[in-house]
Amino acid sequence: MGPMGKQSPSSLPVPTGGSCLLLLFCLRLGASCPQSCQCPDHAGAVAVHCSGRGLQEIPKDIPTDAVLLKLDANKIARIPNGAFQHLNQLRELDLSQNTIETIGPAAFSGLAGGLRLLDLSHNRIRRIPKDALGKLSAKIRLSHNPLHCECALQEALWELKLDPDSVDEIACHTSVQEEYVGKPLIQALDSGVSFCSVHHKTTDVAMLVTMFGWFTMVITYVVYYVRQNQEDARRHLEYLKSLPSTPVSKDPISPAP
Repeated sequence: MGPMGKQSPSSLPVPTGGSCLLLLFCLRLGASCPQSCQCPDHAGAVAVHCSGRGLQEIPKDIPTDAVLLKLDANKIARIPNGAFQHLNQLRELDLSQNTIETIGPAAFSGLAGGLRLLDLSHNRIRRIPKDALGKLSAKIRLSHNPLHCECALQEALWELKLDPDSVDEIACHTSVQEEYVGKPLIQALDSGVSFCSVHHKTTDVAMLVTMFGWFTMVITYVVYYVRQNQEDARRHLEYLKSLPSTPVSKDPISPAP
C-alpha cells in the first residue's frame, strides 16, 4: 500500500458486470422512449404505446428496435416524408383516430419489407397517396375516411393489400358519380363500376371538341381562300373586258412582186 490516505489504482472500486448492464439498460429506456409514452419490453420485443397523448406530430425519439407503435387517438394531421425510416423492425403501426389529411409520398419509406399492419382508419384522408402506400406489403385499414371516389382512388386500390376485416367499411364520401355517394366502395367496384370510364369519357369529349375546333378553322380558311380567288378572278376578267379591242384589217394581202 502507498502512503497514508492514498489508494493504489488496483484498490479503487470497480462496478460489477451486472451493475453496468443494469445502468446501460436504464439509460437506454430513459433516452429512447418518447416523453409521455410507455415502452414495455416483452422478451426483447419493444412496444411503444403513445395512444391518446394529445400528440400533434410523430415523435422523433422512437426506439429503433420497436416492433409495435401505437399513435392512435391523437391529433396528428400530417405524416411527413421519412417519419418512420429508422424503424426497420416495425411490424404494426396504428395511426387510427387522428386528424390525418396529408401523407407524404415517402412517409413510410423504410417499412416496405417488414410492416404487417398499417391502420389509417378514422382519419380525414380524401385521396390515397399511391406513392406512399403502393410499395407496402402490409394489410392496410382505410375505413371511416372521407374518401373521394375517382379514377385515381380506384387505381391506387388495385395496388394495395386492404385488410379484409374492414374493407366493407370503406365508403365514398364524395364521388365523380353522385349515385355512389355514401355507398361501400368495394361493393360498387365489385358490381363492375369503373370511375376511370368517366375520366376517359371526359377526356374523349375534350378531344372531340378540340378536333372540331381545328376542323372548323380549316374549313373557314378554305372557304375564305376560295372566295378570295373567285374575287381575284372576277376582277381580272373585268379588267380584260375593259381593254379596247384591236380592229382587224380587211384588205387582202398583196402578192409579193
